[in-house]
Amino acid sequence: MRKLLIYLSCFLFLAACKKEEEINEVPEITFDSISSTTVVEFDNNISITVAYSDENGDIGYQDPDTYSLRVKDSRLAEYDWYHIPPLTPEMEELNIEGTFTVELNSLFLLGNSTQETTTFTIQLKDRSGNWSNQIVTPVVMIVDSL
Repeated sequence: MRKLLIYLSCFLFLAACKKEEEINEVPEITFDSISSTTVVEFDNNISITVAYSDENGDIGYQDPDTYSLRVKDSRLAEYDWYHIPPLTPEMEELNIEGTFTVELNSLFLLGNSTQETTTFTIQLKDRSGNWSNQIVTPVVMIVDSL
């Protein structure tokens, strides 16, 4: 009878212990919307809305000269960089999710044609240096202003 009580006590003790869930430290982003897929060069801006989630909430920097969002126009070799302010208080680990909007100003044609198409690849880096997945916008057509 004592052995049965000991086994039962051990079983109940182990059953009461819960394994701590591991936090996914890598932020995730998804494409939400784009304001327009056709723009007149130098005339229209594009707003791209991105949904994000981060289980430890370390997205964004206090220093406005520190960039954490990169956007690449498929016609160009280099990224454009953007600042995102902190989305949680300092030293807090909070599971966060929401949306933010990236404004792309005054798109223009690079070649001699009257129209070009492009896509934008977006990626986010958190304060721990973890890069999110990349998202790609739908095709955007840029047309001549004349």
